[in-house]
Amino acid sequence: MKILLPVILIICGLFTAVDPVFAQTWTQTSAPSNHWASIASSADGTKLVAVAGNYDGIGPIYTSTNSGTTWMLNNAPNMHWYSVASSADGSKLVAVVNNGGIYTSTNSGATWTQAADAPGKLWTSVASSADGTKLAAGNSIGTIYTSINSGINWTMAANAPSASWWGIAASADGSKLAAAYVAPFPGKIYTSTDSGTTWAPNNVTDGWTSIASSADGNNLVAASSLRIYTSTDSGASWTSNNVIVGHWWSVASSADGSKLVAAGGGPPGNGNGSDPTYGPIFSSTDFGNTWVSNSAPFTNWWSVASSADGSKLAAVVNGGGIWVSQTTPSPALNIAPASSNLALSWLVPSTNFVLQQNSDLATANWLTLTNAPMLNLTNLQDQVILSPAAGNGFFRLISQ
Repeated sequence: MKILLPVILIICGLFTAVDPVFAQTWTQTSAPSNHWASIASSADGTKLVAVAGNYDGIGPIYTSTNSGTTWMLNNAPNMHWYSVASSADGSKLVAVVNNGGIYTSTNSGATWTQAADAPGKLWTSVASSADGTKLAAGNSIGTIYTSINSGINWTMAANAPSASWWGIAASADGSKLAAAYVAPFPGKIYTSTDSGTTWAPNNVTDGWTSIASSADGNNLVAASSLRIYTSTDSGASWTSNNVIVGHWWSVASSADGSKLVAAGGGPPGNGNGSDPTYGPIFSSTDFGNTWVSNSAPFTNWWSVASSADGSKLAAVVNGGGIWVSQTTPSPALNIAPASSNLALSWLVPSTNFVLQQNSDLATANWLTLTNAPMLNLTNLQDQVILSPAAGNGFFRLISQ
């Protein structure tokens, strides 16, 4: 028996090596103008949730089930919403209130429940594992809190310092966490490898505003008021990236950490919400080594979110609307042994793909496999287990 070979498919007839980030465009959605504070995305980029308020006023929560084409107002109360996070399937949501509590939803935002066990804090950031079970939240005057039961109970971090935590991120399984604070200046980045039970500081300091993680927690991206940094070793060491100096306010990452997006904006240095700082949106497709400017307007971007494959992006403006961007994904098809079987896997795609098999590349006899892929919540990859067949076997992903 010959080993089955993986195939990297370039879809939609594109056979030239075109980096999709250079053709990236942004479109404003039908969402109303508001003091948008944060946006989060499901792994496939279909379900979006956006919260408004921050410290400029009070606002609502809106959700979309079609990648931002249309938006629905939820029954959540108008509050100083500041940050929101989503499970991989978009069903479990968690949102925090600046000078308030923590709210969760188990039905994609249709209804919301205040967590009785979460204290009232100046919450600024929240993160979720892929299954929505493990949560972490930071606040601007205090320390970090974590939950291991979808927000029912919360525990204060034992050895994370009291600081102004502005960003927090989680690996897909929730075991690895990274949190960054802006004050006391210079701010530090702390990481945890035990779901927030213990925390350790890293060796880089700056005025941190946002942090994001790959699915495995190995690749991190962090933004400060001037620079963008990346780490490939779970925060043990950091590299300042080759990107223009700007007031970077929000960052997001694909599941594998290769595609990154950074948005500039936010409040001025005094943090009172008046006279906002405007900025651009930049993207990277090589783990942050190089960055290019997008076609997004120069405005007060407050938060940006990414699908697992990095091809669907969404961003919100404080005092403006909600914008989306979509590029054509080119998923890599991976193959690995699984006991006596073979495991085929690929990042959760932002468009529909089917898996096909052929025994001879000289023919067009591609057979669409009916095996339903299972989502691996540790790496946000769809996975199909197959029994090896005699002879050659070739596989590809093709858009429906």
